[in-house]
Amino acid sequence: MELNDNVKPCVNINGRVISAKTRPYLIAEMSANHNGSIEGAMSIIRSAKAAGADAIKIQSYTPDTITMNCSSSDFQIKEGLWAGKTLYELYQEAHLPFEWHQPLFEYAREIGISIFSTPFDKSAVDLLESLDAPAYKIASFEAVDIPLIRHVASTGKPLIISTGMATFEEIEEAVAAARDAGCDELILLKCVSAYPAQPHDYNLNNLLTLRNNFNTLVGLSDHTLTSTTAIASVALGACVIEKHFTLNRAGGGPDDSFSIEPAELQQLRQACDEAHEALGDASINIRASETPNKQFRRSLYYCRNIYAGEVLTEDAIKSVRPGYGLPPKYFDDIIGKIVSKDIVKHTPITWDDFVPSQINLSRT
Repeated sequence: MELNDNVKPCVNINGRVISAKTRPYLIAEMSANHNGSIEGAMSIIRSAKAAGADAIKIQSYTPDTITMNCSSSDFQIKEGLWAGKTLYELYQEAHLPFEWHQPLFEYAREIGISIFSTPFDKSAVDLLESLDAPAYKIASFEAVDIPLIRHVASTGKPLIISTGMATFEEIEEAVAAARDAGCDELILLKCVSAYPAQPHDYNLNNLLTLRNNFNTLVGLSDHTLTSTTAIASVALGACVIEKHFTLNRAGGGPDDSFSIEPAELQQLRQACDEAHEALGDASINIRASETPNKQFRRSLYYCRNIYAGEVLTEDAIKSVRPGYGLPPKYFDDIIGKIVSKDIVKHTPITWDDFVPSQINLSRT
């Protein structure tokens, strides 16, 4: 895929610039962890803000906009956390009612945390547009819903697409659909659509594949039970980290068991920031914090008394700490040189110790 001149090197969500140079943008995914309570949803928003998340993300659907009320085999969940339910039953329990959206948006804005959503059909996009959502997320399962991607992209808002289960060709189609519909602020998230997911399945090197082939910012939607995978992803260029968030992992809701709690979110915030800071730049130079310790590097010292006119021999020289003498690389160069003055042992060796006619030869 050729570089698209319209692709921006950064994305702006509600005034927060996201780029390879900024600290990772941390999204707390509420998902179904409100457990049917708008007060619980507000508590999650409040806790996400307190823990340092940049944004809280919700999901916008009703059971009827995401599936059908049918109990045939196609609609039965047979394995995993939700085995035994129909899709309709799961989404009936998990959905966040449309009438909650406005008060939740107002509350998030009141306390100063960005809020946006994953829509699952056009009616959800229309609702979110009426609330002036600052960005949109396409879930992994909807990454193949090209009409939905086009509709979301047509809003002109930043768009984040999760790539769980998607083939390279399907990602190509999703990216092309988004860009063709007007999206020029796009982020792709590496994701494993398992709940919970195992770290060994994440294949984080895919982040480089996504970034290099699609010319987008990249990030991670992390479904593992720890923060290790997310922290590691920062070293590979992840500038967005999304993690399911709950107040209580034992809360009994559909997504609680694979979500992180407030203290863990706070630790993730700190760890991702530290990982990003540790990346620095590609230059090789002495850091300011190292400068005081330069004096303790090895250098050349006299290990016995030396007298003017003496020819320097190996037994008179030693490479030791500290570093006030000539660097050890000059050891062989100064052997055989004539010393110009008397020198007491334990003195650092310098170029001024030798007959001037020999100095330039030694330095070449």
